[in-house]
Amino acid sequence: MKIGLVCPYDYSFPGGVSNHISYLAHYFIQWGHEAKILAPSLKKDTHYFEEQVTAVGRPFPIPFGGSQARIPVSPWLPVQIGSILDREHFDILHLHEPFAPMLPISSLLKSNCINVGTFHAYYNKARVYWLGKPVFRRWLPRLHGKIAVSKPALQYVSRHLPGEYRIIPNGTNTDFFTPGGPIRQELADGKLNILFVGRMEKRKGLGYLISACAKMKRTFKDFRLIVVGPNTRLRRVYQKMAEDLELSDVVFTNFVPNSELPEYYRTADIFCAPATGGESFGIVLLEAMASGKPIVATDIEGYASVLSPGEEGLLVPPKDEKALANALVSLLKDGTARQQMGTKGRAKAEKYSWENIARQVMDYYNDLLQ
Repeated sequence: MKIGLVCPYDYSFPGGVSNHISYLAHYFIQWGHEAKILAPSLKKDTHYFEEQVTAVGRPFPIPFGGSQARIPVSPWLPVQIGSILDREHFDILHLHEPFAPMLPISSLLKSNCINVGTFHAYYNKARVYWLGKPVFRRWLPRLHGKIAVSKPALQYVSRHLPGEYRIIPNGTNTDFFTPGGPIRQELADGKLNILFVGRMEKRKGLGYLISACAKMKRTFKDFRLIVVGPNTRLRRVYQKMAEDLELSDVVFTNFVPNSELPEYYRTADIFCAPATGGESFGIVLLEAMASGKPIVATDIEGYASVLSPGEEGLLVPPKDEKALANALVSLLKDGTARQQMGTKGRAKAEKYSWENIARQVMDYYNDLLQ
């Protein structure tokens, strides 16, 4: 089978969608299929495995949904993608965020094979689907198969683009993220470590976590907050916030390559995901679970679809610094609970291995082809 995988965002910039696509391509190739990725890419030689990547368009950062979408904007892009599709003759064209501008939409309109769309996003408001609903509904029949990565993602898209969707979740690399292996020795000094991994954007909730840590210091002092994520303009704001709150045990890492990320998870005693919303799934939660770590996360739909409260971790209301502080302190004081939750988390993560997820997607392709 010849499969084209269309990525809407800059493939050279780490993100959940590009990560998802790279793992699908990896396993498809391992199973003897031909898989090619079409994506905008600032660094045109970017590869995560053995996948073939055709760079289409130059990505530009555009603010959207509390984040930045790095997408190509060019009047020539539809012509370019049309030529590529005419040359490749794919059996399946799998478009991720199929109505995202401009690459997925152009690919959908130019494609003459079986088209599959995966919908990743979830927002509290309908935003783009509401604005583009009349046009998108006209194009929706061009998708022969539709996938949502979670129930929240399904509810979000089907509200305005109703139809039959199959839920196939995101995955995690359970061979890469493991409880055993190297740790960050400079952070293994006896203090209990709370780990945050994510972009320093307001919706990721880092400000609430820093405030919660300040509250915790009044009753529990022997812990450290480790912040791992790409630098943004807000980094200095959060550093200043920690200084003003007299939090000396906050470590902001420099750039951390993906190869070193498991070391930070293993060094952590608790993983914390305090996002305020806009998450369709909890990929970082799965990484922490695969690493055998207990989790304190906010009770938002994307996270609640992955984590069972009291099993792999605890859920607290978003933007509630006091509840966040209380949950973190309760786990910091209870080593037995941390160990039990970490063990349960690892068991759940195994069900989300990328090999299992890729097999579900391949089975869906075969259903459509038949």
